[in-house]
Amino acid sequence: MRTPAVVIVGGGIVGLATAYQLMKRMPGVWITVLEKEDRIAAHQTGRNSGVIHSGLYYRPGSLKATCCREGKQELIRFCETEGIPYERCGKVIVAINEAERSRLQALYERGQQNGVACTLIPPERLRELEPHVRGVAALHVPEAGIVSYRAVAERLRIKLETAGHQVVLRAPVMRIVPDGRGVVLETPAGAFRADVAVGCAGLYADRIALMDGLEPGVRILPFRGEYYELRPERRYLCRTLIYPVPDPAYPFLGVHFTRMIDGRVECGPSAVLAFAREGYRLVDVNLSELIEMLTYRGFWQLAHRHWRKGVQELLQSLSKRYYLRQARRLIPEVALEDLLPAPSGVRAQAVNSQGHLVDDFLVMESPRMVHVINAPSPAATSAFCIGKLVTTRVQARLR
Repeated sequence: MRTPAVVIVGGGIVGLATAYQLMKRMPGVWITVLEKEDRIAAHQTGRNSGVIHSGLYYRPGSLKATCCREGKQELIRFCETEGIPYERCGKVIVAINEAERSRLQALYERGQQNGVACTLIPPERLRELEPHVRGVAALHVPEAGIVSYRAVAERLRIKLETAGHQVVLRAPVMRIVPDGRGVVLETPAGAFRADVAVGCAGLYADRIALMDGLEPGVRILPFRGEYYELRPERRYLCRTLIYPVPDPAYPFLGVHFTRMIDGRVECGPSAVLAFAREGYRLVDVNLSELIEMLTYRGFWQLAHRHWRKGVQELLQSLSKRYYLRQARRLIPEVALEDLLPAPSGVRAQAVNSQGHLVDDFLVMESPRMVHVINAPSPAATSAFCIGKLVTTRVQARLR
């Protein structure tokens, strides 16, 4: 009997964790991961802040809520088994003023619904945890943590290749051709036939779906997250993870402070629309991608709905002093000279034609493929669970 073949498009943590779950649950399947770059984890996986999310923020019962909780546990087990450094450093979400107290209470109640261990604490307890932070109240989430997702992705790659599967680099998918009940994925590195293929292409997830003949009903818009880093001698200002109370109308969490697994402390991000799907700088422009975005009805609907927030984020991007004002809301002692430039990231966010940001993970199927269309934060924390979900769908197709 011929060995079934599964090909996964995308060598980020979601694609690699999916391959890992397939390998564990379907040992008779031959797995290939196609990555368009010359290394794995080149984009969202390798450019995020490394936070292990608790599952606090997400709508109860949503994929984000359930996958974050389950994925976090499996991620930690994997790190412990494989000797990958991680830390449960905890997080405080700070109400800066009385007006934010009701939103903090609502966030606490959501955390309780999601099974997250969290506690509302007064200013005195906040100062014990984070002496340099000021606020009228805070939510303490001790189970939040940090890790290097690039290190996790690299270990997943090693385990796949050790088991005899392959991760092919410099292999962007140029064309997807039906082949009986399966597909052939054509790349500069060769053609790869799959009985079932899986799209985990992140910033290009919608493109891969369209190439497969599936209209996902959404488009990926790239939002650049711009960070600063505290200079080394000022890292003591942040002991753990320090977040503001988020605006419930917007999916981004605001400027916050994150202690990294290597000891650095990042401040950010701002969230500005990028002019290219991999536009890590303001001057990075991909004309065809920009035109595609500007001719999408959903973009204009989104811009009309959130233009004030967009202006604020753009001001943060253009003015370091304005950025500093946002950072000082949490830690008043931060000075302009404390903020050093840090690498930016780009978030792949699905937006529908009405201009609504897709709030949950979105997995869709075509006759020959399974597509992870929308997987923004907390996708890295949730990757093992997303991989399990996709594996169940692949198993159903190969029976």
